[in-house]
Amino acid sequence: MKNRLRPKTPAPRPLRVGFVPLCDCAPIVMAQELGLFSKHGVQVVLSREVGWATVRDKISFGELDASQATAPMVFAATLGLGSVRVPCLTGLILNLQGNAITLSNRLWEAGVRHGLGLRDFIRSTRGQPPLTFGVVFRYSSHDFLLRRFLRTQGIDPDRDVRIVVVPPPQMAGNLKVGNLDGFCAGEPWNSVAVQQRAGWVVGTSAAIAPLHPEKVLMVRREFAESHPDNHLRLIAALQEACLFCDEPQNRPSIAETLAQRRYVNTRLAALRQSLCGPFDLGQGRVETIPDFHIFSRHNANEPSLDRAKWVLDQLRDSGALPHGTLPKPELAAACFRPDIFQSAPAGLPSPSPRFGNQPLETNA
Repeated sequence: MKNRLRPKTPAPRPLRVGFVPLCDCAPIVMAQELGLFSKHGVQVVLSREVGWATVRDKISFGELDASQATAPMVFAATLGLGSVRVPCLTGLILNLQGNAITLSNRLWEAGVRHGLGLRDFIRSTRGQPPLTFGVVFRYSSHDFLLRRFLRTQGIDPDRDVRIVVVPPPQMAGNLKVGNLDGFCAGEPWNSVAVQQRAGWVVGTSAAIAPLHPEKVLMVRREFAESHPDNHLRLIAALQEACLFCDEPQNRPSIAETLAQRRYVNTRLAALRQSLCGPFDLGQGRVETIPDFHIFSRHNANEPSLDRAKWVLDQLRDSGALPHGTLPKPELAAACFRPDIFQSAPAGLPSPSPRFGNQPLETNA
């Protein structure tokens, strides 16, 4: 009798994990480059995305299993703000801070040197077309930071200026050609604008909102519930990568890795500004900002309820929530999950490391 061959068990499908080309995609990139996904027993294919709207849509429709995302995106997707309603959550904050506000050199030439000078310029040109500022996404800390900065200078962000959405890699180019008068974005795109002599940095997120939650690992709630083991292994690998990214001695090699075409794809000199320092704000001003990016320190990775409340407060104060809508108290606990974060590092056996890159898909 011939032996019957048993059908082979299909190999598990690799998880598709998205990122946007920014300095703070470093934990995702380095987890791949260092073999940390393999070490923690999860197969991953990275997918480079153009911007946050693409990330939101691909998470919502299951084209990505997980992605780097702005912290407010988790709540926006769950509430259906500007998109279909899909319950999402995060069990890991990838970093704190990391953004800056850049103004055009045209404003410097007009005598603007700081926020109050910007207010005076706006008042002196009232009746002319308003200045246009870019943010990377409506539901982002960038929008919150720009609005907070403007309000503290006596500028009404809804009446005195125009705010538009522009993908991060397109900020510097739009500033240079005059489509934007300023923008709030993550690095290295502020440094790119400075090095192209298109703009100068007027403020950093470290100064405007110290220790604010920035990027998170976003997944659909359905994914977290149906693939809990892979989710926890993904978090464990990325938390280890965050520790690596926070060590100053690792920053030069991180910058070199991010400069590759398949990752951030920009000049190494621009990437080093915020990752390694010193930070060139433009117009002859250079500062040392050791906490420009925080990947692990200050208990950065826990999606605590206090951090969730901060994000929800900003969504309310920025007018992103529909008029009269107040999020239910349990929303914070449903979207920011410290219980998942606390479960991930413990109790997971770590297979022997299998170093070497997994495939990467490029959509930009």
